[in-house]
Amino acid sequence: MAMNVPGAGAEEGAPMADINTTPLVDVMLVLLIIFIITVPVLTHFVKVDLPKATNEATVTKPENINLSIDFSGKVYWNDAALPDLQTLVDRLHNVAVMTPQPEVHIRADKRTKYEYVGRVLILTQKSGILKVGFITEPNLRAGAAG
Repeated sequence: MAMNVPGAGAEEGAPMADINTTPLVDVMLVLLIIFIITVPVLTHFVKVDLPKATNEATVTKPENINLSIDFSGKVYWNDAALPDLQTLVDRLHNVAVMTPQPEVHIRADKRTKYEYVGRVLILTQKSGILKVGFITEPNLRAGAAG
């Protein structure tokens, strides 16, 4: 290891030509410590086994019930408008006791508030319906883009 000693061939007032790397090493060590601490926090998440989605064609059976919700929140039972939500609840209770229980398919306008869809979903669930599905239009552009 070499050391610069003043008076050993160097002038007293001459500028130092060597780069002082001590501050660089200090900054790098601080950054390394920060990364060591934060990386485990960033990669830590709850292990959840997510369901796999399949794209299957809907089999329309005559006993299936189609609930449609328009953008204003009006509910339709198989294309017939319901006067209020209590009528929906009464019909769902009558359907829930059937054997086999029919499926309920919910269709909503894309401008419909989530509040309206959630309300119908909760009423369907509280009525004892076991199979509830959402009907959507297929996105044809997504398959063509790939």
